[in-house]
Amino acid sequence: MSQAARPASPADRASTRHVPRPAPALLACLLLWSLLGLAASIGWIGGPAWRLAGAALVVASLLDLATLLRRPTPRVVRSMPDTWPIGVERSVALTLDSPARGQRLDVFDLHPGGWAMHGLPRRLALRRGASSQLDYQLRANARGDFEFAGAQLRLLSPWRLWSQSRIAGQAQRVRVFPNFAPLAKFAMFSAEQASRLLGAHLKRRRGEGTDFRQMREYRTGDSLRQIDWKATSRARRLISREYQDERNQQLVLLLDTGRRLLARDGELAHFDHVLDAALVVGYLALRQGDAVGLLASGGTSAWVPPRRGLQTIDALLRASYALQPQPVATDFLAAATELSLRQRRRSLVMLITNLRDEDIDDLMAAVQMLRKRHLVCIASLREDSLDTALGAEVHDLPGAIRAGATAQYLQQRSAAHEALRSRGVMVLDVTCAQLAASLVERYLAIKRDGLL
Repeated sequence: MSQAARPASPADRASTRHVPRPAPALLACLLLWSLLGLAASIGWIGGPAWRLAGAALVVASLLDLATLLRRPTPRVVRSMPDTWPIGVERSVALTLDSPARGQRLDVFDLHPGGWAMHGLPRRLALRRGASSQLDYQLRANARGDFEFAGAQLRLLSPWRLWSQSRIAGQAQRVRVFPNFAPLAKFAMFSAEQASRLLGAHLKRRRGEGTDFRQMREYRTGDSLRQIDWKATSRARRLISREYQDERNQQLVLLLDTGRRLLARDGELAHFDHVLDAALVVGYLALRQGDAVGLLASGGTSAWVPPRRGLQTIDALLRASYALQPQPVATDFLAAATELSLRQRRRSLVMLITNLRDEDIDDLMAAVQMLRKRHLVCIASLREDSLDTALGAEVHDLPGAIRAGATAQYLQQRSAAHEALRSRGVMVLDVTCAQLAASLVERYLAIKRDGLL
């Protein structure tokens, strides 16, 4: 849905006028007049002519300034979406019209700082009674609530001797969400087809699950335990029972919002990749008939109790779009305690973090607490830069030190993962690009194996 800003009132526009500044043309005239003064001092031109030129310049500049100050501020209307997906370029339209005649101005929109933009500033010539529209492209690089603080206009006086900056239009607020385009794409496919689009590798299995689905004729490849002998005797042909994966189970996404997720790969922080992947696996779980919940802990916190239905994805988006990792150490034991108190029913808990060897004791205690009731899977993010540094050629001593330190760090990280696996905990060691597919693959494998 798009929205347009209401035009600013005259009082608003008057309060946002800045002090007029001399334009380059006026400065050039002053320089020329100074050179004429130098020529007059050595007798090349007469003194009265020089003074007359100065008086004419003063009168012209004052008349030009007065005309600029009397000119009304053009009306500005901004049209853009109410909500933005992070990392996706969107178009913003500015419509300007002016009651003044032949007004020239430079336009720049006061969009949130740090966003990638092209198409501004722009110079326009406005005619009385006619509207001009300009479009520019903008890409949000952070989630949360942001504000467009109006449009900045630099008006030029009729003789181009002065310019004045004014702020026109009203401020608008926008919300930047995780990129939900993949979710819209997955809506056209079944859960298994969508998982294959993500790159998840699933083991094929026919008719074996925990919930009865239907009776059908025997097919080559069906196991003998699927055959219903009573139905077979009545129908006088082999009849098999077909089962499906159990529905109405519980998935809780436990997201680390501490300092570990402040790392960045490209434009986005690790937490942005985590949130995107969590929404993807949550959406597919809802498509499977399961209930999905979310707990964010470490820095900023959020809790969405597990619920069924595709409308749950809206609740997950609203609760998580403004979450940001904070430079604090995550207390995994506190997060496990909170989840144990909030979620009494057995669930699959997918904890997404960036595991370090110094976290292992706290995390081990948290996992042991959760495993009393829940099935736990830990996804540990690995920075792409580590793989790049380890695979780089070594030509000098600093390069050798870097490669050795990277190898030692990865070894300690692997040892922490193995310590968890030895306790029966599922651990995924993945990069940001692999995260979504790995979570979906593990979720579907757990469903098919009836582990939950």
